[in-house]
Amino acid sequence: MLKILVIDDERSIRNTLKDILGFEGYQVELAENGRSGIDMAQASEFDIILCDIKMPEIDGLEVLEQIMKIKPESTIVMISGHGTIDTAVEAIKKGAFDFIEKPLDLNRLLITLRNASDKTALVKETQFLKQKVSGKFKIIGESAATRKMLEMCDRVAPTEARVLITGANGTGKELVARRLHERSSRAENPFVEVNCAAIPSELIESELFGHEKGAFTSAIKQRKGKFEQADGGTLFLDEIGDMSLSAQAKVLRALQENIITRVGSDKPVEVNVRVIAATNKELQEEIRHGNFREDLYHRLSVILIHVPSLDQRKEDIPLLSHYFIEQLCSEYGQPVKEITPEALEMLALRTWSGNIREFRNVIERLIILGGKTIAAEDIESFVG
Repeated sequence: MLKILVIDDERSIRNTLKDILGFEGYQVELAENGRSGIDMAQASEFDIILCDIKMPEIDGLEVLEQIMKIKPESTIVMISGHGTIDTAVEAIKKGAFDFIEKPLDLNRLLITLRNASDKTALVKETQFLKQKVSGKFKIIGESAATRKMLEMCDRVAPTEARVLITGANGTGKELVARRLHERSSRAENPFVEVNCAAIPSELIESELFGHEKGAFTSAIKQRKGKFEQADGGTLFLDEIGDMSLSAQAKVLRALQENIITRVGSDKPVEVNVRVIAATNKELQEEIRHGNFREDLYHRLSVILIHVPSLDQRKEDIPLLSHYFIEQLCSEYGQPVKEITPEALEMLALRTWSGNIREFRNVIERLIILGGKTIAAEDIESFVG
């Protein structure tokens, strides 16, 4: 049942709306003035808010403004017997879903509420999907090494500082980059990832900076690069140590001047991105061998965050086990399996050269091949 808050200083209007909407199957609560309406909206969750505009003390437009500051996802429909086009436009600009004139037409009101409820449902679905995606990239662990890394992330995330994330393959460098983005002021803007190791050296510049139509044989139309796609947000350059020297020079310029140039063009394009880079290589060693630019290294490594290997955080294995078991069992549509203390102990005794990636694969194998409870004999049978 959808929950509606009616804010109106006229008792007859409040009671009429409560009777009509209650008959239509809505749960209705009433506020007799703007201040009361703001307090109720802050204290409870409402699917839709109906708010009169002309009220004493605090008028409806101010109520709208204050509620949108407190709960910007609110669906608010403004109603007024003194409305003008200018008032309606102002209400919509301030975040109102719709504007209805008094005396209220019942059919118009019900259609507006139906449309408003569709919008509310969409907002809730979007929030659910965001939480689901956010959970997918959650960093699990309470070991000293994990806590130290997370504390560093949370101190750095709200700043604009560039970050270089180091660590072996499979440790979760992308998860750290996403955490930095999600806890920054850029969280509502794009997070764009580029795996520098997966793109051929001759295409990396086009991938990063885009190209103009006809810049090369297969350039059949203009294309924006990752820097432009990430404008206003975060660009994550994974495996930066595998980038060609020519591309490194252009990335350096982009970081220095916040300007990029598409392949085949001489027209500069301004970009506003926060760059986070990651590598599994020792970049200082790459610099000594002439494979990586020292000036780029210093541009990228304002903050260094090292992601510990699984062997350095084995205290996290029980938490990781339960997390992956719950996640994978849900994906397979089966009941969550238990894992015995003996099995956990055996997992902790192993060496995890593939880190979290290898560990998750092993848990998936145990869920598929093991019994109802993952026991020590399953580890012996199915884990090499």
